[in-house]
Amino acid sequence: MSTVESGAAPLLNVAEIPGRGRALIAAQHLQGGQVVLRDSPILLYSALPFSGGPSGSSSSSNLRYCDHCFRVLPSAPLRCPSCSYHFFCSPSCLGGATVSSHSPWACQTLYRLIGCPSFIEQPPDRQIQARFLVAAYNLSITSPSNFQTLLSLQSRDFRTDDATASIVQLIASVFPPPPTPFSHGFSLELSASLLSKDKLNAFGLMEPSGGDGERSVRAYGIYPRASFFNHDCLPNVCRFDYVDTGDTDIIVRMIHDVPMGREICLSYFPVNLNYRNRQKRLAEDYGFSCDCDRCKVEANWSDNENDNGEDVDADDEVENMEEEEEEEEDGGKNMEDGDIEVDKNNTDFPHSYFFVRYMCNRENCFGTLAPLPPSPAGAALEIMECNVCGQLKRADDEGEEMDE
Repeated sequence: MSTVESGAAPLLNVAEIPGRGRALIAAQHLQGGQVVLRDSPILLYSALPFSGGPSGSSSSSNLRYCDHCFRVLPSAPLRCPSCSYHFFCSPSCLGGATVSSHSPWACQTLYRLIGCPSFIEQPPDRQIQARFLVAAYNLSITSPSNFQTLLSLQSRDFRTDDATASIVQLIASVFPPPPTPFSHGFSLELSASLLSKDKLNAFGLMEPSGGDGERSVRAYGIYPRASFFNHDCLPNVCRFDYVDTGDTDIIVRMIHDVPMGREICLSYFPVNLNYRNRQKRLAEDYGFSCDCDRCKVEANWSDNENDNGEDVDADDEVENMEEEEEEEEDGGKNMEDGDIEVDKNNTDFPHSYFFVRYMCNRENCFGTLAPLPPSPAGAALEIMECNVCGQLKRADDEGEEMDE
């Protein structure tokens, strides 16, 4: 199965890898900056709890977002004429939402939930789960084929608890009769299965980058083809989104050159996290532990602590390496663009070159850098873009930002 093609030649193939399951494999030599996947969401929903007010009013950044495309709302947004609780950035978004994400059934269900005191008293994570379930069951009404795609995604065993059962019962108690019967019914078991698929496969669309490094998720989306990417703590691709241009697609670009036959992997979280926190998040959120090359190295560190007993972060190692490089005078090896070479003498952190070249150096950003896409003629561009703050810099510059 191929996922993305360049002309007649597939870029990625799906394969089963022992111990890793389904994976995406380079079907040809892939160049740094090359776009290997552009995927559209089959489902989007707000990551903000209701808190008894209009959608988006509880954002930590005090920004509000369109309930269809999730870009920042203009100063005079359009209010849903039926529920008055949801806002849209333009007539086209309002019109598009009424036949898809904010159908009359979804509108009335959300409106009734917001008016239910026992629901508003629920903790924020449960309110967000309710948003997803309403969006998922609405998908079965507005696009049965996309709902079937959602059901086909991988999931973990999801054991229902009293809190989940309570949310499902609340939704069932308020939603109006659907215009057509739900194709798979409405049940606690199906809802639990859907929540499990969401937990494993949803991608977060982040709020605009600020100066303090504090960013929350504005929305979650199910991108079915992007969900095929496995995790690696030293990824060879990273994803970009440009939500505030009105585009909800995600774009996956190569960080560096990769030969045919290599597995193509994303990092499921910022690459600066230390070993202990990475393993904790992977176990809690995805149900597995990582034994990638980087983890094998860091697992040998003494409990992942430095001499003072403090956690060792990747950005600490980068800072140390940059200080060492500043003391050298043209003594390093020449590296071809896209190659990841490591210092064989640095047994403590042999992958540190990755973090110097491919981790954003803007304070509190922790994004990943990837080259801009190659020119139409195939020539590599020496301009790197951060997938978090959007900083542009030349590949050979040390911390110098470009004028945008």
